[in-house]
Amino acid sequence: MSKETLNQKTIKTLHEMKLVGFRVLCDGGMYLQEIPKAAQLLKERVDEVKYVLNMGQQIGAFVVEESTPDEDGYWIGVRVWKYGEIPEGMVALTIPAQSYASILHHGPNDQIRSSYEELHRWMSGQGLTRWNHGWNLEIYDKDNDPGNHGDVRVELLDSVVS
Repeated sequence: MSKETLNQKTIKTLHEMKLVGFRVLCDGGMYLQEIPKAAQLLKERVDEVKYVLNMGQQIGAFVVEESTPDEDGYWIGVRVWKYGEIPEGMVALTIPAQSYASILHHGPNDQIRSSYEELHRWMSGQGLTRWNHGWNLEIYDKDNDPGNHGDVRVELLDSVVS
């Protein structure tokens, strides 16, 4: 299947978000393989997480230019309305309220980068500045199969300076 970017680009501000899930920390070239494994594990163990909002929807989070080692890596989690007991092997992550530029991507996982490039060109044309020290989000459609590298539907949210 060829990449299909849904050209709906917009700016949005999201409130603080609480996530519970897994932190993926590996060499840069391995993220494309390791993130789907963590997403599959989260799908299998999501019933262990308390206070889940929108069951089945997974959210990825990362910082482009991390300021501390605690910001390094990629988190894949589910949104919760409050923290309860965090299941063994999982972590909690709080994303502060932020403004984002957004685009929808539907297509192969390995072509998400080209959707980000399209979003960055649009941001530049709008006079928007990326905030490389802010959290970026990838909100996966709840019907995604985390193990399917060939076809994902995901909203890409890139931090912007507000």
